[in-house]
Amino acid sequence: MLTKTLRSLLLATMLTSVAGMAAAQAITLRATATSNDQDEDYDGLVVFKNYVENASNGDIAVELFIGTQLCAKGEECLAGVADGSIDIFISTSGGAAGIFPYIQVLDLPYLMSDDRVAEEVLSGDFVRFLRAKALADSDDKIRLMAVGNTGGWRNYANTKKRVTKPEDLAGLKLRTVPADLPQVLAKGLGAAPTPIAWPELFTSLQTGVVEGTANGITDVMNMKFPDAGLKYITLDGHSYMGAFWWMSNDRFNGMTDAQKRVVLDGFAALQQATFASPKRKEIAAYEGFKAAGGDIYVPTPDEKAAFKAAAAPVFDWFRANVTGGSETLDAFTTAVEEATAVVEAQRAADM
Repeated sequence: MLTKTLRSLLLATMLTSVAGMAAAQAITLRATATSNDQDEDYDGLVVFKNYVENASNGDIAVELFIGTQLCAKGEECLAGVADGSIDIFISTSGGAAGIFPYIQVLDLPYLMSDDRVAEEVLSGDFVRFLRAKALADSDDKIRLMAVGNTGGWRNYANTKKRVTKPEDLAGLKLRTVPADLPQVLAKGLGAAPTPIAWPELFTSLQTGVVEGTANGITDVMNMKFPDAGLKYITLDGHSYMGAFWWMSNDRFNGMTDAQKRVVLDGFAALQQATFASPKRKEIAAYEGFKAAGGDIYVPTPDEKAAFKAAAAPVFDWFRANVTGGSETLDAFTTAVEEATAVVEAQRAADM
């Protein structure tokens, strides 16, 4: 028979072993967004952190790094995801196009009609298609977890005049990101594309280095662009401002199935939060823009069709010049058609 002392020692050893196993299973995920705490990206990360930490009973912790504490630019941040120093990172298409050029497909204009269609597309197999391509192109290091939203829809805004037709953009110095597609699109519309880093855009508008930009209203107001002279915005909604959420594939595959499930559900919650956030924030943003003397114009269907026709050459450019562009555009247009049919059927059922 075991003595009381021996039983106590064995029990202590067992408890220490169990505690050690629990500690070994615990995970801390380092997540970064190079924006600020007023952005939809931050809203999504807060929801993700709350869900994952609670649903895992504390087994998974999430540390948020908002701003440029871990990295400053898209490719630098994605390199951190690939080498494991960063677990989660959110980029725009421009921030990741140097590595995954085909994700610029979301920047192609006038393909998706509204939020319901966009959200249906981005909740389905098209994102899995992009995930497979990104994994193949990153040697299985960078995993696309979800695509949400960061700022609503891109609209043309400028310091000079009301824009009602493509000809109104002729000669306008339009800020673009460094990626090729926005520059090709701007040139096709007759504007003069000028690549400017986001932190420099306020001063560039203020000094006339650029005269316009293509952004959502929440970004316009968060950055106080009316104070830099931005007075006109045309709500053509030419492209959906997708937010690409990346994760270290090694980190994800190193988890237990239970942990993976929690993380996947956390990204689903994050996606829903970023879908909703711009809709709420744009209410106050539009009010603030008007209060600052801003002019808001909504194109008629015929005017929007004219913008779409003027932008048509960018699709041929995308197929011919973007690696993986043709198959990605085919997959995207199919997904949009299917999503549109689903949404229209839902509308008809509810009429």
